Amino acid sequence: MTRSEPGAGAFTPVRGSFAVDGRDGRVGRVMGRVGPSVQLRPPGGGVEWDCPLDQVRPATPADVLRARLSEVNWEGQLPR
Repeated sequence: MTRSEPGAGAFTPVRGSFAVDGRDGRVGRVMGRVGPSVQLRPPGGGVEWDCPLDQVRPATPADVLRARLSEVNWEGQLPR
């Protein structure tokens, strides 16, 4: 899910995992990284936002559970 770079102690988000924007506590799925920013997308979809790498932190198991529940609920509202 996530990994730390050896010796750096810094969190390095892995694409597809969940992470938390430390500036406001929003949880998002990691979509990628460009320069000093990580792109996060809200659970269930929506507009991505940039978060500085030094402000991103790993999502706790509770954060991940809430995010996955949001995705499942969002998918259930899609027209069939």
